Amino acid sequence: MNSIQFAQTLVNGIILGGVLSLVALGFSIVWGIMHVVNLAHGAFIVLGSYITYTLYTSLGIDPFLGLPLTMITLFVVGYATERWIIHWVIRAPLMAKFFITFGIGMLLENLILQVWKADVRSVTTPYSGASLAIGGVNIPLVKLAALALSILMVIVFHLFLTRTRQGNAIRSTGMDLDAARLTGVKVAPIYALTFGLSTMLAGAAGSLVSMTTSFTPDAGARYTVYAFLVSVLGGLGNVPAVLAGGMIIALIQVFVGFYAPALKDAVSFVLLVVLLLLRPQGLFGKPFTSGKAE
Repeated sequence: MNSIQFAQTLVNGIILGGVLSLVALGFSIVWGIMHVVNLAHGAFIVLGSYITYTLYTSLGIDPFLGLPLTMITLFVVGYATERWIIHWVIRAPLMAKFFITFGIGMLLENLILQVWKADVRSVTTPYSGASLAIGGVNIPLVKLAALALSILMVIVFHLFLTRTRQGNAIRSTGMDLDAARLTGVKVAPIYALTFGLSTMLAGAAGSLVSMTTSFTPDAGARYTVYAFLVSVLGGLGNVPAVLAGGMIIALIQVFVGFYAPALKDAVSFVLLVVLLLLRPQGLFGKPFTSGKAE
């Protein structure tokens, strides 16, 4: 690998890391706050991709301008999903919540398949091929914009959690449920808000993914795995940790992929196993809980 190849691979890794951070953020927050491992997370991301695709191909709405519409739609879907389904099993054992979210994911995947069929889709705009060349390194402008928006949304969400009343209520619920109740926090609406924000972020990630790569109805499982990897590596319920975890996983993916593409996922999982043995709470996170919400 010469210097130009190294620089190009590094740029590709940073771009991928920003998107992976957004992919994992909602998953990490739901796991850290609600103690629910949301196996439907990837399906929500794919749904966001298809909504963006439809807004562009059917209504002519530019995918970047359609991003807020996708986010609002996914927030409503997620809020309703928590209130009508997950709310009733929030105190159930971990495996029950596994099966519920797995079922939701399968339902979404089949609904997407029914509506949009199994064809490979992508959002291709007149500017999709535009790139910026710096010293022999090509940076696709769409991917650069996706990186900027991903990091911006991660930062805004971090500020929301740390600087607003609702954000502090979400964090306090995850830290100590009984203490949050004693301070007047209404847990049920906070859980619904948390899950809605999670799916909103998933919709944003799906929208950006649709502009940078192709997708199919069954692509959700891959994004759920990436979200799990990033969340465990960085730590649960910690926004900066998710950003760091996303960058680490992405850099492993691109650099290992340069030399041995077949091993890039294996190396990521080996790192995960080693980390779980040495530091189960992740690089920057708090210790895992048992998964039981009181």
